[in-house]
Amino acid sequence: MSGRRAAFIHSEQIERYSYPEACPFRPERAGKLRRTLYSMGLLSGQGIREVAPIPADRQALKRFHSARYLHALQNADKGKWDVEALHMGIGTDDVPVFRGMYDYAVLAAGATLVGADLVLSGEVDVAFNPSGGYHHAFPEKAAGFCYINDNAIACSVLAEAGKKVLYLDVDVHCGDGVAAAFYDRSDVMTISVHENPRMLFPGTGFEDEIGEGRGKGYCVHLPLPVGTYDRAYLHAFESVVVPLIGAFDPDVIVFELGVDALAGDPLAHLHLTNNTYVEVIRHLLSFGKPILATGGGGYNIENTVRAWALAWTVFTGDDDHLSLGALMGGVMMESTDWQGGLRDRELVVTDEQKQAVMPALDASIDILRAKVFPIHGL
Repeated sequence: MSGRRAAFIHSEQIERYSYPEACPFRPERAGKLRRTLYSMGLLSGQGIREVAPIPADRQALKRFHSARYLHALQNADKGKWDVEALHMGIGTDDVPVFRGMYDYAVLAAGATLVGADLVLSGEVDVAFNPSGGYHHAFPEKAAGFCYINDNAIACSVLAEAGKKVLYLDVDVHCGDGVAAAFYDRSDVMTISVHENPRMLFPGTGFEDEIGEGRGKGYCVHLPLPVGTYDRAYLHAFESVVVPLIGAFDPDVIVFELGVDALAGDPLAHLHLTNNTYVEVIRHLLSFGKPILATGGGGYNIENTVRAWALAWTVFTGDDDHLSLGALMGGVMMESTDWQGGLRDRELVVTDEQKQAVMPALDASIDILRAKVFPIHGL
């Protein structure tokens, strides 16, 4: 055990909520993850604790969202939905209206803020809220299954406490709401690694979107070609993200751990295994900064739960000590796809796939090195 202090933020209360059945977003993932970690003995031990979320208060929500928007969300939850709410994105196919939507969003956001408080107080080295990661919400706009942007609020709280914040988003969809929130600021650097926005919602996140004014060079978008695989992803990550984090030298890292870049996710087109996230997290831990991690996308539920469980073992330092437990992981999760535990099997990468991915990826790397690196002395 590394001696790393880690908090898993969850409670039975947050499991009471569910999006409509037709919606591909399933908040039940967090409960499944908690049960998996508990069954494997990964929620106990020195330095590990479970912490219950607390609903975010109105003042915290208004750090990012307008009072008008919050009022519209509350009204829609009560069945008072109108055209004004629709213009704010509330009630669309990807942001459905359902009973409990406001209370769930506020509790999920509160869970991320509990993690921010634990990091600020120095009580933990890592806090993980699997029910967070709603990066598509804007101050007066709901989008992409997101109502309250907990990531943006948490970054604001940390920045207001005098911290330099590195926001890293590895969800397959661009973290557009958070990037926009800090587009003209240099105290929060946002880095989003996502599928080519020409292929995927929200359609933004190109290499030339690098911030403006004082924020120029502090907003980074690294788009990935369709079919990107583990080695290609890590090549891009180590070429762009790692040096930028080193140059920025943050006080704290906020990490949106969407795992919909995994092969087989029904809403995306990448080809990763969860082994990539192990390497990404190890890179982040190597900087020795506290980490506030949230969930995010992931629409193959079993793959998502396994990836997050594996991530938790790395956060806590248990990944090198899981022998029998890891081998039992697949069985405990009742997955018939792979009985080898939490780690995915390696996927075959064809020469054709390499030839399709690497030139496009290297072109993006070259653009960012030219546009962003000089701003940071790289």
